[in-house]
Amino acid sequence: MGLRFIFMLTRNDKTVEDAEQHLKTALAAGVHHIGFKDVGLPVARLQKLNEAIKAGGATSYLEVVSLDRDSEVASARAALDIGVDVLLGGTNVDAVLPILAGTPIQYFPFPGRIEGHPSVLAGSIDEIVDSAQALALRDGVDGLDLLAYRSTENVTGLMAAVCAAVDKPVIMAGSIGSRDRIENVRRSGAAGFTIGTAALDGDYPADSPKLETQLRSIQRDVAGVNNHLSPHSPRNLARSFAQFAETWNPKVAGQVNNMQIKLAKFEGAFVWHYHKVEDELFFVHKGQLLMKFRDRDEYVNEGEFIIVPRGVEHCPVALNGVCEVMLIEPATTVNTGNAEDERKVTELSHI
Repeated sequence: MGLRFIFMLTRNDKTVEDAEQHLKTALAAGVHHIGFKDVGLPVARLQKLNEAIKAGGATSYLEVVSLDRDSEVASARAALDIGVDVLLGGTNVDAVLPILAGTPIQYFPFPGRIEGHPSVLAGSIDEIVDSAQALALRDGVDGLDLLAYRSTENVTGLMAAVCAAVDKPVIMAGSIGSRDRIENVRRSGAAGFTIGTAALDGDYPADSPKLETQLRSIQRDVAGVNNHLSPHSPRNLARSFAQFAETWNPKVAGQVNNMQIKLAKFEGAFVWHYHKVEDELFFVHKGQLLMKFRDRDEYVNEGEFIIVPRGVEHCPVALNGVCEVMLIEPATTVNTGNAEDERKVTELSHI
């Protein structure tokens, strides 16, 4: 699924007062993973916030910032009451696991030693990796929440070491506020990352500090590092056909998986032939096509298409001059099929 972006409705490890309004902006921008902290707002408001996240079709996250056992236990119980999908953070795993047992909540605790508020990650890379490995072996631990950018160690080295050491997903947190850092997270092998303050304060590199622009810029950069950006724009068939004049010489205009979209101009009759393994679709953009079969003739007019199954012998004929046809067929398809004809084309050009 690629790298997951989790938008946190938080600043300085607290859920912001205007979280509900920011949530509306995030959902409108198409953010699919949204979280908040267990401090900053009362539980009743967090419950409503969680309900709104789920109603908007997004996955909800609660990140624990408590450092002592009792408050973390209270936070885990609050996660149950609130009904979040994922519980992030916390270090008192032995106390939390019994609370979450048998529930659908996924649990991603912090590896390493967490200190202070806002939280920082203390310890060496080796110590954090050892902690991560021990946690990942626990039943009920679904993944890890690594405060990578809150560490004084080499962050890229830390992220890569933890991801390589465990076979469960790792979420990166803490001051990830640029495409370069997102790319570092992706290269480490992480499953996702969180951004909160950078977007809410308008600090993420974007055309505007407005939250909507910030979120869309983050999503664009995530799509870029995931290689999920499309290079394609709308194509106009009339202008595409105007780029060439020769007949019976298909041009590749696009490809969907192993299926090519080809444009061809037909004039007169082609050769009788069939294709052993490929089906073909003929869509008439301009003119009239007669598709001759051994048992019948079919007329295909502008705006209509016909499918010719593999193994079926056929002969396309353009009626009343040149016929412009879009073909959709496997890339392996040779225009003359099993027949030998001077109009056979094996090396297709692209337009």
